[in-house]
Amino acid sequence: MKSTSVLSAMNKKRLFLRIKLRKSKIMHRRIVTFVLSLLLLPTSKLVAQDPHFSQFYSNPIFLNPAFAGSELCPRFSLNFRDQWTGSFRTYSVSYDQHFDKISGGIGVLAFGDRQGTGQINTYSAHFMYSFHLKVSRKFQMRFALQAGYQQKTLDWETLKWGDMIDPRYGFVYQTNEMQPDNLTSHNFDMAAGFIGYTEYLYFGMAAHHFTRPYESWLTQTNRLSVRWTGHVGAYVDLKRKSKKERTFGDISISPNIIYQHQNTFHYLNSGFYLNFYPFTVGLWVRNSFVKHDPVDALIFMCGVQYDIFKVSYSYDITLGKNSSQTGGSHEVSVNFKLRCPESKKRIKPLKCPTFN
Repeated sequence: MKSTSVLSAMNKKRLFLRIKLRKSKIMHRRIVTFVLSLLLLPTSKLVAQDPHFSQFYSNPIFLNPAFAGSELCPRFSLNFRDQWTGSFRTYSVSYDQHFDKISGGIGVLAFGDRQGTGQINTYSAHFMYSFHLKVSRKFQMRFALQAGYQQKTLDWETLKWGDMIDPRYGFVYQTNEMQPDNLTSHNFDMAAGFIGYTEYLYFGMAAHHFTRPYESWLTQTNRLSVRWTGHVGAYVDLKRKSKKERTFGDISISPNIIYQHQNTFHYLNSGFYLNFYPFTVGLWVRNSFVKHDPVDALIFMCGVQYDIFKVSYSYDITLGKNSSQTGGSHEVSVNFKLRCPESKKRIKPLKCPTFN
């Protein structure tokens, strides 16, 4: 009688563990399906957000194509961002320069983004031209048009599903989920923007993805939302020994506001850069306009410049309810500004926080 009750208890325990494991599999499968439906299979109106950089003016033509040629001299920028400790890794390489013969500047931008452990990879290349217009002796404008190509791929073999789990050995089984026929998408994309600037003030606006390319490689039903960017900033010298060149101890400050909107995502970035040549520090606040978590992150930046070379590092401190789950974000930028070629036209460069 005793052995029968013990056996019954063991069977109940096994049944309980089996039910618990089954529920775990179902939950895991639902989570994976939800994430995929959000990021990969957007047949509804849920749309993913574009990757972004926190060092806005260390990657200016990514922010607004109208910045192409605004420094007049040849400018090279390399940027890398590690968001939430490896969850999202984004990098870009760019070049821009002003040319008198075409009355404007050109820019080239190569961009890459890796999500997770490489399940979703995005690569793109863009070319832009900005037309320079001298409105008056003190006020100038640039109008830009950008064309690009984007490729997005899905690595199906690295995805994990609930039916692959063994209770003892983990992910050992083959999934019954059906692999899509097409794991790569190719899109043509365009952007436009303008900037206006004086010696101490600059502002502008940009619209990326205004051609609304399809963002899913599985269906042709969802288009990528337009990313709108508006920005305004100022540059003020507090202490400067020479007007021709920067010298050690020169001090300047540059307050800035950047607003970005894409579908349901809204961000207001407000902050400033303080330059004590050759050093630069910055502090920014990112507001996400979420009702219960209005402040998304604090951004700290520091950099050093020597001759044509500048390197900067920034760290985003994630705030709000998701701070413990997401962690912070690291970003590094390296910039080179080569010597300007001789110009017959008298054009003033734009004074933004990079290479002042």
